[in-house]
Amino acid sequence: MGKSYTMPYEVAYYDGDITKRMTLPSMLAVVIKTSEEQSALLGRGAEFVAGFGLGWVITNYEIEIKRLPMVGENIQITTQAMSYNKYFCYRNFWIHDEAGEECVQIKTTFVLMNKKNRKMSNVLEEIIAPYESEKIKKIYRNEKIEKIESGIFHNYRVRFFDIDGNQHVNNAIYFNWLLDVLGYEFLSKHQPLRVNVKFDKEVEYGHEVESHYEVLENETGPWTRHEIRIEDQLYCEANIQWI
Repeated sequence: MGKSYTMPYEVAYYDGDITKRMTLPSMLAVVIKTSEEQSALLGRGAEFVAGFGLGWVITNYEIEIKRLPMVGENIQITTQAMSYNKYFCYRNFWIHDEAGEECVQIKTTFVLMNKKNRKMSNVLEEIIAPYESEKIKKIYRNEKIEKIESGIFHNYRVRFFDIDGNQHVNNAIYFNWLLDVLGYEFLSKHQPLRVNVKFDKEVEYGHEVESHYEVLENETGPWTRHEIRIEDQLYCEANIQWI
């Protein structure tokens, strides 16, 4: 097992929606901040990684939610670099409340991206060693994402402030596109339970994306299928279970 790191955080008013629950984009921004703090403490911050011409990119999220933290609540975010192989690094996050109860668990897959050619790089031992995570040969297979069968979509144009330091659309922006299409009534009455997201291609500044979705029902409640597309090309896909 790799080294773990815990960061305290008070959920600010701007982290919440109209229900005063922490939004998924805000939650993910905070958990990524936790991993960045750990990397900086280990001497493996963004500048060190950039010295190899590389940057970290997330390709998958698997999120299990017992409850979303509330505005004003003090929480603890813990992260641990679990394992890695030739191309993929697997990092977990946990969010606990003041009583020590687990609220959220997040499994992520990271890759190193070459900033010049925008292609995936091998995982370098010079970068990964201080995390003391397990080196494995196996590639973790994420849960299969079901495709949209009959959906509708809204358009979104990529703005300057949607782009982060790695020169691609920040992950939190994808979640805004994925969720906003569901509308006020649905989002104000439902909370996510399970979220499975895969990022297939990078969206760039000036692109106009289509956020496709469909809402279905099963025995536990509604669930939604999502795809971010540009014309016929798939850029991001997700399934979300709600209550």
